[in-house]
Amino acid sequence: PAMALPLALPAAVAALAALAALLLVLICIIAHVTAKNMPTLHRHEEEKYFINAEGRRESLPSIHDPPTKELSVVVPSYNEEDRLPHMMDEALDYLEKRQKRDPSFTYEVIVVSDGSKDQTTKVAMKYCKKYGSDKVRVLSLVKNRGKGGAVRMGVFSSRGKKILMADADGATEFADIEKVEEGLKNLQPWPNQMAISCGSRAHLEKDSIAKRSYFRTLLMYGFHFLVWFLCVKKIRDTQCGFKLLTREAALQTFSTLHIERWAFDVELLYIAQRLRIPIAEVAVNWTEIEGSKLVPFWSWLQMGRDLLFIRLRYMTGAWQLETRKCN
Repeated sequence: PAMALPLALPAAVAALAALAALLLVLICIIAHVTAKNMPTLHRHEEEKYFINAEGRRESLPSIHDPPTKELSVVVPSYNEEDRLPHMMDEALDYLEKRQKRDPSFTYEVIVVSDGSKDQTTKVAMKYCKKYGSDKVRVLSLVKNRGKGGAVRMGVFSSRGKKILMADADGATEFADIEKVEEGLKNLQPWPNQMAISCGSRAHLEKDSIAKRSYFRTLLMYGFHFLVWFLCVKKIRDTQCGFKLLTREAALQTFSTLHIERWAFDVELLYIAQRLRIPIAEVAVNWTEIEGSKLVPFWSWLQMGRDLLFIRLRYMTGAWQLETRKCN
């Protein structure tokens, strides 16, 4: 009996290893098979136009067209009638003052109402009428695509040499665009005119931990570990919604993107790494704003699943780094 336990232990370890290997193979098969359900880049007929300040329909431009603005700001918005005004007021105040200082600076703000059920579109249209549809445009999606899908539709309709993703809650101080611009500039020379600069809240992590429950802190650390282990090695905060891309980098990454919901930022940066696009991470001022659509446990669970599938689907060849065109 004394010898039985040591002899049984290696057999148990071997059995567990075989079970883990079998489970990994099964997950790889599931990831590969389910990858066929990729989001389409097709626009509904109503999504090919925007309503100008005079109330008339105009065709949206394409990211494949030559740029005609210095900066495009894409604001994904889902049921944001309450939080959007603060963000728009701050952003447009900054952009207008910058244009007065430098008349060569041109911009546009594209609010993408992601199948909103409230008055988000109506609120955004007030800014279109106030500033003109050359500066503010509203793209209303027929159905909710998720934050990544909304950002992509805005990016594909942009006219800027540089494209900024900015959240509708205004959590990031908009003037910090100058910090991410500096981060982008420091990456020069850009290979094939591609570079990305990410706003980051990593420097605020200690303060945020003090305000969070142990459970949410554990979820946060678990998510960070999965991001590092599976997808993105060098960026500490992949989820900050304040990212600046050159037009060429936006075209390459967003036309390859598969994830349309919360984990899309991670796939975006994973694609950028694979394409050897240089990425900067820049500390920005950030304030937590009430009204987040993120449901802590279920959203983190969904993101964890998506992270695993991102790695496995690219690894098994189910997903390819190929440029697709929106139509």
